[in-house]
Amino acid sequence: LKPTRVQGIVRTMSEVLSCPLTVKMRMGYEMDKPTAHKLIPKVIGWGAATVTVHGRSRQQRYSKLANWDYISECASLSTVPLIGNGDAFSYEDVEEKMALTGGVSAVMFARGALVKPWIFTEVKERRHWDISSSERLEMLKTFTKYGLEHWGTDELGISRTRNFMLEWLSFLYRYVPVGLLERLPARIQERPPAFCGRDELETLMASSNAADWVKITEMLLGPCPTDFNFVPKHKANAYAASTDSITAE
Repeated sequence: LKPTRVQGIVRTMSEVLSCPLTVKMRMGYEMDKPTAHKLIPKVIGWGAATVTVHGRSRQQRYSKLANWDYISECASLSTVPLIGNGDAFSYEDVEEKMALTGGVSAVMFARGALVKPWIFTEVKERRHWDISSSERLEMLKTFTKYGLEHWGTDELGISRTRNFMLEWLSFLYRYVPVGLLERLPARIQERPPAFCGRDELETLMASSNAADWVKITEMLLGPCPTDFNFVPKHKANAYAASTDSITAE
């Protein structure tokens, strides 16, 4: 940790921004040496209006569950709203963490929102949405529309839209439809076995093979160039060897 550098960043941003500044941090770098509780009072003094704490260390990554007891400890020390982050994947998770973690003002979704972006509807309506494959495809169509509007419909714009969609699909495939679960709620750390969906599209969307993700983009953006190559940027525990890269044939 470089406190002088952190101080300079927080002070400068809080002075130039026209909106309140939120600072997000992990517990610390090493698993057994949390430092966030020491840093929080400092960033508040430097101008942070809200603090978000992810209950994991940098060293830990996603190998263990987030430490919400530590997040609660940090909340008790904070004089500004503190947002907790880590493993939230359902409305039950939000309610449980808010009830058990005194002082936390809100729960932040991260990977959960990438795996199932409709999670905010589930929280608002306090339900599990058994979303169909066709409804999920409509979301990808909307993403495609926004991507082409932003980056353009030329070769470069299509390429960028495809690559961003593939990165997103590297999370989306982990969703298991509510109608196929043996119990609720699902947990984000769980790694279910491969399964067949209720239709061909649902099965395709559940594939961990990057080649199948490319097929989905081709349904929306047309064939890939012959020299196309995709390597996922995010190297979390979710990846099997087969998802490391895919080259167009």
